[in-house]
Amino acid sequence: MHRQEAVAVGVCANLRKDDLISSNHRGHGHYLAKGGNLNALIAELYCRETGCSKGRGGSMHIVDVSAGHLGSSSIVGGGIPTGTGHALAMKMQGRDAVSAIFFGDGASDEGVLYESLNFAVLKRLPVIYVFENNQYSVCSRTKDRRKGDVVFHSMPGDLLHSRKVDGNSVLDVYEAAGEAIKLCRSGAGPAFIECLTYRMRGHAGAGSDAKLGYRTEEEIAEWEKKCPVRTFREILFTSGDLTEKSAADIEKEIEREIDAAFEFAQESPLPLKEDVGLYLFRE
Repeated sequence: MHRQEAVAVGVCANLRKDDLISSNHRGHGHYLAKGGNLNALIAELYCRETGCSKGRGGSMHIVDVSAGHLGSSSIVGGGIPTGTGHALAMKMQGRDAVSAIFFGDGASDEGVLYESLNFAVLKRLPVIYVFENNQYSVCSRTKDRRKGDVVFHSMPGDLLHSRKVDGNSVLDVYEAAGEAIKLCRSGAGPAFIECLTYRMRGHAGAGSDAKLGYRTEEEIAEWEKKCPVRTFREILFTSGDLTEKSAADIEKEIEREIDAAFEFAQESPLPLKEDVGLYLFRE
């Protein structure tokens, strides 16, 4: 668990079914938040025929058109130009749908972000660039790669709506995303939202990677206190909208759904060898 749930939930809770998202290699939460099917997601992790990408994509290439998720990419920044293209298509079709693009701080260093945003501003496209700044690109700290603020925050507001929010607060993300999406639907052009969050686990795999020396256990422990699930849970307890019993019931139901999804995936068939040519693009 990377503890970046607030970003996916806060943004996608504002999106309609006909809105589209583009994601990255750490995009499983984006897919579920957009309304994706848990069974189909876990089956895809097992490369099964019942997976959302028919077992052809695996963990890093999630696609589900029915959920409005047109693709995760293992290429750093790979979803940025395609998501911008989705927004161009929406505008050309005269739709009031929007495109939301999720990317991390590593992708924010890629030239394609600047090219895509320039094009979106020029064409007034209905696209929201959601920058999940978890402060590390693999083992490289963001502040060691960049001096000062992200340049897009200094762009005039009539050209690009820009916000920086606490990415561990689902309410802050929800409010910022709702404002941005409303502007996009009205034809005001693109938006850029930076969500400051933190990757609790290592870049790949489970467990802590503090032993690698690029961050400390103390830093991780401090951010653990800011876990978006835990903090939102406390808000709901305080407001009376959630009780210990109802929380326990919800967790029990979620565990049951997860267990059922893994059972579904393990029992699902692998793609047939003779179908290896299916779903390939041919002119």
